[in-house]
Formats: sequence, structure tokens, C-alpha cells
Amino acid sequence: MKINRLPINPESYEGEQPRGRFPSWLHRSLPKGANLFKTNAILAKYRLNTVCEEAKCPNRFECYSNKTATFLALGKECTRNCGFCDIDFSKAPRAPEEDEPIRIAGSVKELGLQHVVITMVARDDLADQGSSHIAAIIRTVRQECPEVSIEVLTSDFSGEQTALDRVLAEKPDVFNHNIETVRVLTPRVRHRATYDRTLSVLRYVKDSQRASHVKSGLMVGLGETPVQVQETIKDLLEAGCDIITIGQYLQADHRKLLVKEFVTPEQFKQYEAFGYSIGIKQMYCGPFVRSSYHAHEVKNLASR
Repeated sequence: MKINRLPINPESYEGEQPRGRFPSWLHRSLPKGANLFKTNAILAKYRLNTVCEEAKCPNRFECYSNKTATFLALGKECTRNCGFCDIDFSKAPRAPEEDEPIRIAGSVKELGLQHVVITMVARDDLADQGSSHIAAIIRTVRQECPEVSIEVLTSDFSGEQTALDRVLAEKPDVFNHNIETVRVLTPRVRHRATYDRTLSVLRYVKDSQRASHVKSGLMVGLGETPVQVQETIKDLLEAGCDIITIGQYLQADHRKLLVKEFVTPEQFKQYEAFGYSIGIKQMYCGPFVRSSYHAHEVKNLASR
């Protein structure tokens, strides 16, 4: 498998050498089992989108085989066009579907989930940034599946605290908002979102004490240095993060940013050790780690 070398911004990659084939640690076998097909069938039955499919997550076969999925709410078109993300961009996406909360809850029940992750496309076109819809999903899943723990992975809601308050009023077990990359690369990697706004969102959530755990994550392999990654981990700790995920960036298609480096498993272990050494409660670091990878393990933090 080769990476297509056509970038969004060719000038920013002048003189870069092709990366060639994936290294050995980025090859994996597809899982086997009937649950893979059952999960696909249930998601199709309830007409649900998943970030697993829309963002071409490399773990979707593993997660589906384990009867887990990360639901993508508010449609599958995003009002932001980030350089790394393969979700479709639209300035005017379709209106939210009013029955989506009960369809998600029905899928959660039928899949027999113990921990559910609800993520969203950015909806800057909506007056409330989509926050009421996310709150309704949390509320409905709680009503239909009271034993399930709930994680939300939201946009920054353009920094609007009233939107954050709507979601936090439902007291999610985990509030996740990704910082995505190091400070210096943020303007190139993200669209509209800023490094400091993300930190302020996470800090606000932590100070509110209305989410049991605060979580964030970033990608590596975009040209950052190990020192910059460590600085980001420190910033996330100071903002109140309990959980941090770090994974390898992989180019979704030819329109997206190029991979600058395939980070070794040893380097990921160093990031993990550094995070634990400064006080992060849970670090998930590895080539295939994504925001919701093994998200159900958050229950283990209760005893920490």
C-alpha cells in the first residue's frame, strides 16, 4: 500500500521525499468473526453514520468485531475542512434528523454496548452549534440504556460556553475534545479551530465538574518534534485532561496532508511514559490508536 503524494498545499512540502511503503508495524491482519457482520447489519438497520466508516478508521474491523462503534451524529457532512480529516465538507449540511437520538439508543441496546461513544461533525451553520442535539442523544441513551457509560467527542462549539453547558448538563461520563496536533502545526492541520481555544474548552469542562473524565488526543507524523509533543501533553495536563490518546496520522486520500514521518512503536512508548510521569491518569499511545480506541476501558479509571 502506497501513500498518494498529492498534498493540499504543495508549497508547504517543497523538497520532501516520498515515504514509500508502510513500515512493518503498520501492517495488521483483519479480524474474523460473525460480530463484524452483525454490527454492520445493526448500523444499517437504524440508518446510522459512524466515524469508523466516514473517517476510514483503521480499527473499524476490530471494533465492529467486538460489537463497538463510534456513532457520528448530526449527519456526515462537516462545516469545517480540516487538512487531515476525510469526512465530507459542506457549508450547508442537511438539517439534524429528529429521530436520530432514539435510533442511536436502539442500536446501543441491540449491540449490547456497555460504553458508547458519540461524536459529531462540526455544525457552525446551526445557531446552537448542534449542542442541543448532542444533549438529546445523551439523554435518550440514558433513558433507554441506563447501565451504559457515555462518552462524547465534540467540536469546540466555536468556544461558546452556552453550547458546552447544554452538553455538560447531561453529565457525560467522558468529555472528549481533540487538540489534534502541536501548537505550531495547528493553523495548517485544523480549520477554524485553534490550539488555545481547545485548551480553554477542556479547562472549562474540567472546572465545571460535570463530566467524570476529560479526554483529548492528537496525531503524530505531521512534522512535529518529540519536544513539541511533550509540550502538548503538558498543556493538556494543565487544562485538566485525565486521558490522552496519541496515534499515527495516515493520509486518507490524495487531497489531504501528507505523512511526514512514520513514528516508531518505541517513540509511542516514550510518549506514554512521559505522560504517566507527569500525572496523566491514562495514556493510549500507538500507531493504530484513535480517539475512541478501547474507549470502554475508561471504566478502569474509577479505581485510580
